[in-house]
Amino acid sequence: MSADRNASPPPGAAADWTISQGWENYTAEDHGVWLTLYERQSKVLPGRACDQFLKGLDALDLHGDGIPDFERMSEKLRALTGWSVVAVPGLVPDDVFFEHLANRRFPAGNFIRKPDQLDYLEEPDVFHDVFGHVPMLTDPTFADFMQAYGEGGRRAMGLGQLHNLARLYWYTVEFGLMRSAEGLRIYGAGIVSSKSETVFALDDASPNRLGFDLERVMRTPYRIDDFQQVYFVIESIESLLEAAMKDFGGLYARLPSLKDIPIEGVLPTDGVFHHGDQHYAHRGGRKAA
Repeated sequence: MSADRNASPPPGAAADWTISQGWENYTAEDHGVWLTLYERQSKVLPGRACDQFLKGLDALDLHGDGIPDFERMSEKLRALTGWSVVAVPGLVPDDVFFEHLANRRFPAGNFIRKPDQLDYLEEPDVFHDVFGHVPMLTDPTFADFMQAYGEGGRRAMGLGQLHNLARLYWYTVEFGLMRSAEGLRIYGAGIVSSKSETVFALDDASPNRLGFDLERVMRTPYRIDDFQQVYFVIESIESLLEAAMKDFGGLYARLPSLKDIPIEGVLPTDGVFHHGDQHYAHRGGRKAA
């Protein structure tokens, strides 16, 4: 989500770190990577991704001939929820990120992974940022949540609570699951943009799947280099927005005196959808697979 907070915009970037997408500079190979990733995800997401995400894919027509043009895509998005997508040169400082979200602008990297990086990439690329994140921004309630998160981020920075708030983003926007009448569904961008984690998050016996609780989530660390050991399940997008609109003041006052909860931990107070056996993490994860 963020680069060095004290970093300056790189050459060619505006003060808010935005740059030209440079759509005309993408090669046939670049567009081919997008199409390969899109086709791969389109086979595994039906029946796994939430309805809001799938409807967003259709509304924005993200398949096209390859990597979407941000301007054309933003025209459709603005008409639906008032959001737009702006190009940035990779990760941006926290204050810049929050300012964009608070003003209904989603910052997206403009580069795409190489053909030999289809399954794992350390830094989010245009496929993760656009395919993973932008469809959910077509949903009015989720769009409001993202704006509220940006506004809350600016406050958290001033209170020294950014590391706790980052956990909320991670376990919802990036790796969130949602309850539905048909079973658990995915809405987190880090899952829907990954073929392997799409299957792992819902089907594997290893991770815990626990009911969402704001304080619980903000006390739970996360891992950035592998599949998650725990996924949190919201009841609905409306309930997520409701949680985000609460005054976090009391929570921020309590958190410094509370210990973090181990990533693999399951508490007696947790709502348990699935108590994982953690076999994936115990054997060493991706590097040992």
